[in-house]
Amino acid sequence: MAGAFSFDSLNRAQRQAVATLDGPVLILAGAGTGKTRTVTCRIANMLEQGIPPENILAVTFTNKAASEMRERIGGMVSKKKAEAMTVCTFHSLCVRLLRGGIEKLGYKKNFSICSGTDQIGILKQLIVRMGGSDEKLKAEVVLSAISNAKNAGRDVAKLEDDFFAQLAVAYQNELRARNAVDFDDLLLLAEELLREHADVREHFRKTYTHVTVDEFQDTNSLQMCLLQQLVGEPYHVCVVGDDDQSIYGWRGAEVANILQFEKFFPDPTVIRLEENYRSTHAILHTANSLIRRNAGRREKELRATIAGGEPVRIVGMPGDEEEAEFIAEEILSLKASEKRPWEDFAVLFRTNGQSRKLEEAMRHLKIPYRMVGAQSFYDRREVRDVLAYVEVLDDPNADVPLLRILNSPPRGIGQATTVMATDFSRERGSSVWQALCDPEFTDLLSSRPRNAIASFVAEIVAAKMKIDGKVAPANQVVHDYLDSCGYLDWMGRNCKNDTERTQRGESVHEVMSELAKYVKKGKSLRKFLDDSALASDREDDDLEKKQGATLITLHASKGLEFPVVYLVGLEEGFLPHRRSIEEGTKDEERRLLYVGITRAQKRLAMTYCMARTKWGQQIGCTPSSFIPELDEEHLIHTSWDDIMGAEVSDDELGDFFGEMDEFLKS
Repeated sequence: MAGAFSFDSLNRAQRQAVATLDGPVLILAGAGTGKTRTVTCRIANMLEQGIPPENILAVTFTNKAASEMRERIGGMVSKKKAEAMTVCTFHSLCVRLLRGGIEKLGYKKNFSICSGTDQIGILKQLIVRMGGSDEKLKAEVVLSAISNAKNAGRDVAKLEDDFFAQLAVAYQNELRARNAVDFDDLLLLAEELLREHADVREHFRKTYTHVTVDEFQDTNSLQMCLLQQLVGEPYHVCVVGDDDQSIYGWRGAEVANILQFEKFFPDPTVIRLEENYRSTHAILHTANSLIRRNAGRREKELRATIAGGEPVRIVGMPGDEEEAEFIAEEILSLKASEKRPWEDFAVLFRTNGQSRKLEEAMRHLKIPYRMVGAQSFYDRREVRDVLAYVEVLDDPNADVPLLRILNSPPRGIGQATTVMATDFSRERGSSVWQALCDPEFTDLLSSRPRNAIASFVAEIVAAKMKIDGKVAPANQVVHDYLDSCGYLDWMGRNCKNDTERTQRGESVHEVMSELAKYVKKGKSLRKFLDDSALASDREDDDLEKKQGATLITLHASKGLEFPVVYLVGLEEGFLPHRRSIEEGTKDEERRLLYVGITRAQKRLAMTYCMARTKWGQQIGCTPSSFIPELDEEHLIHTSWDDIMGAEVSDDELGDFFGEMDEFLKS
């Protein structure tokens, strides 16, 4: 179908990529260089050149990316041809492969796929059956260890922790007995099927003669092995990616797959897409100067198609409170002066903990925002638990929070007792708390849950009396109770690692600090709870479905772009992250900063703080070692003091207040 797309609309490198259909092809697609357009045009060209759609396979990392690719190709050629191609994720490809021969591995053809909830359920049963429930062991922690081992190609029976290894073997046996596989097994078994069974391998090699893999820098070693089994001579395989944007090493991605592509597929044609259509020259020059420091990378240099541009600002801040205030105020000001929609603004940060102060500043100035890639502070489990404890101590008759904390931490009031209490309260038209205090209900129970309920009721009453009688500040009473009832210890034991333990501890501390502020101002617990509830009342949907400025982790920002970007926390220990400095993976952190810089289209400011609040303490910070690596040509170094001290002319003030007035009216 001629004329579906025009070579004239492509630049020279894109045209070469679209026209090179045979042999191994490696397309190094820099940030903002029209990668998706190039890949879809290339596949459309395959169809135009007479390659049957049934023989074309394109593998992406998300279902969303797969459906978008199919839609675009359908718009260029024909919907019918686009539908006949296989465009899917790695996991759905593996399901296709296994449906074509899993019985050769001892499974029945009608195997089922175990979802995350099912996996947790199976592991919970096994933990109880194998005597691990006394350890207060979390199924999620075991599952994470099993998954990591599978993706690294290690035998789960050889996990370091002996009990974990026993559980892993029992878990695999249980899946096998149910003729089920989990998501990691899909990859493992598909690779094994192709490797061990030549007939199946040949069948799929004949079916998929032309294979394309997108976001190749995110593949792990198991996915690379699978690809090698799937693609035989003459190796019509095209991989698309950018080693400079490989930022998922912590979850198993192997940057070596793209750096050493020649090792896996001989004599590939290497095509570099370097013309950037997203960012100004100033932003790209700064990004290039940083990434050049990484050794062993594939040589490429992003070239701007947008000349000039405002300088990139590096802003020194006294602390994280000033950092958040400065960003929120500047967003408000730019919104008014440049008539930009809220969605033009994005704030990028390295760790979840950094979002708290930013959210506060946005709410304070009534700036609508959407959170991506990090749980909102108020969605975190430990935060919701602590708020539930505060609410019960304020009003024990509140059923929802009471049921949340009743057995967190485990205190001998199990699921069956909870159901009985709820039913009893429903029949009597009373609260669950009233049921727990009612001898008519507790007499129905055996001695263990009856004693557990009596202790719980007594503890709550005692703590509530201290708060009501103002024996001690409410925040102190709440904290002491969380400690004495064992919640804080239990929360710490249920963390997968030290980083999670620290983050959760800090979250609890943040809630307590906030509560202390309310108590100090003489505000009620109810007021604190209402404000917290309003703060957490936000939808958790796709970015496109939400409105407002974007708060987003650097990892989640890959693939996105925003006219105005603030990149916060350029401090040693944050970016680069402390762990990467200890483990010698600083190159990946440099790539992460590069990804952050290249999200900006028109304007970029990067901030660092001289101190941050951790555990209620001001901790001194050092500017990131990445800052001196940035070329100075398009940089402006400034500070909070400079900005605050700059004198504003009467005209500027008049303009600003006029625009602000107009904005507030609208």
